[in-house]
Amino acid sequence: MTLTSGYERCRRLHARYGRSYYLATRLLPSWKRRHVHALYGFARYADEIVDSFTMTGDRTRALDRLWAGVEAGLSGAEVRDPVLPAFLHTVRSFGVDRDDVRSFLTSMRADLSVTRYATYDDLLGYMAGSAAAIGTMMLPLLEPVPGCEERAREPARQLGLAFQLTNFLRDVAEDYARGRIYLPLEDLAKFGVEPEHLGARRTSRALRDLLAFEADRAHAHYRAAAEGVELLVASSRPCVSAALQLYGGILTEVERRGFEVLAARVRLPHHRRAAVFTRHLLAATAAGRAERRVRVELP
Repeated sequence: MTLTSGYERCRRLHARYGRSYYLATRLLPSWKRRHVHALYGFARYADEIVDSFTMTGDRTRALDRLWAGVEAGLSGAEVRDPVLPAFLHTVRSFGVDRDDVRSFLTSMRADLSVTRYATYDDLLGYMAGSAAAIGTMMLPLLEPVPGCEERAREPARQLGLAFQLTNFLRDVAEDYARGRIYLPLEDLAKFGVEPEHLGARRTSRALRDLLAFEADRAHAHYRAAAEGVELLVASSRPCVSAALQLYGGILTEVERRGFEVLAARVRLPHHRRAAVFTRHLLAATAAGRAERRVRVELP
């Protein structure tokens, strides 16, 4: 596998499994896109090991091999893999925090043995690696305004938390089919929801109330994430703004449907996705041109 083909593999993974964020990524300058694809592709690659319904091998051994490949690559060794060379090239090129990479893999390993979280704080501990770390890994690629690097880190974490909590609310039935519950058990008890209710054909009144409670938490993460948009360089703002609106739109669609998430997977209608993209396209084009002009003029 060449480095170019590795980036293309990551792009295809992103296009197939991350439709909302992939659409938003098209608003980035072209030179940044493949690096975002590489981080998403790596994350999806690991997620497929622990989550895929079609995975038939030893998941623990496969994840261990992936982790060993990451560590070897970070140490400078050549790694033969469909995805890792592109991911490692991006990590080295942008100085991605290697502790964030390890935190992500730690949460992926937890998915092999942990199927329940007692409290929201416990769930946040898991999401610190599985979601918040993805946000902070993306941050160097999105480029904070000089001097705003530290201030931009927390909104980037919140972006990852908002996206993942949205996924948890939308994918309740799918996660339950995998034997996992990502809604805190203390919240289930508070609203009188039994675990087996998550596998029902229709969403009960109690479960709707629980999901509304968790949706309020997701909205708080979105608000905290939105504060970071202006801390990024102009060419990255349309992408992140669109991603916030696309994923936030999924949450809004869940709410619009009265939290009926068990009967069918909630998706954002195509025309609304297109409208969000179009709304930010002009700003993205102008920012990209300005950035190219500055780069050409630099000595």
